[in-house]
Amino acid sequence: QMQLVESGGGLVQVGGSLRLSCAASGRTFGKYTVGWFRQAPGKEREFVAAIEWSGGKTYYADSVKGRFTISRDNAKNTVYLQMVSLKPQDTAVYYCNAGLVYSDYDVQVLAEYDYWGQGTQVTVSS
Repeated sequence: QMQLVESGGGLVQVGGSLRLSCAASGRTFGKYTVGWFRQAPGKEREFVAAIEWSGGKTYYADSVKGRFTISRDNAKNTVYLQMVSLKPQDTAVYYCNAGLVYSDYDVQVLAEYDYWGQGTQVTVSS
């Protein structure tokens, strides 16, 4: 089993920044791809960003490219999502997910992940 705990969410004004963290415990975290997904009220959960096990490859949704940066520190069992230039449409609950996912397509598919956290709320006010 793996436990994932997200933190760092909060209320921020348009154009502001936040850094989300995903701390893992349990299984060998360093083997897992980690993906961030988000869900806004009344909408389906959508892919935001992912990082493969070594940190050498990253993936981003078009809506966040150039504004969000995903990174990981396997020594600390933690993945980060740095978010800048935040917009009201970024408001959502952000979830961290981990899985043995290796294809460029599958990293964007929620069902490919085996573990997830409880989420952290990000609210961007205008």
